[in-house]
Amino acid sequence: MHRTDKAIGSISVTPNSVIRAELGYVLAYKYWGKGIVRKTVKMVTSVIFTELPNLERIEALVDVDNKGSQRVLEKAGFLKEGVLRKYMVLKGRSRDMVIFSFLATDSHLS
Repeated sequence: MHRTDKAIGSISVTPNSVIRAELGYVLAYKYWGKGIVRKTVKMVTSVIFTELPNLERIEALVDVDNKGSQRVLEKAGFLKEGVLRKYMVLKGRSRDMVIFSFLATDSHLS
C-alpha cells in the first residue's frame, strides 16, 4: 500500500463517566481484513489508559451479526462479556448487541 492523505476510516473513544469509555470505529470496505483496525484499536487502547489514568474500562458494542468486528476486538485483547438483547435500533430494526470490554487491569494490556 502507498501512503495518501485520504481518510479510510475513523476511531473514537467517548468517555461515559470518570471510569468508563466507549470505543467505536469504521473502516472503508476496501481495507477490511488487513489488520488495520486491530492494530489501531490496540494502539488507541494503550494511549487512552495512559492519557486518562482514572479510566478503568473501555467498552465496545457490536451488532450480533457482525462477526468480523467481533474478531477484531477479540484479536485486540477485548473480552466478550455477553449479549444485550434488543439494545439498539439499526436500519429501522431493534438489534441484539455483543458487549466487549478491556480493563486497565487486564494483564494483556500492551
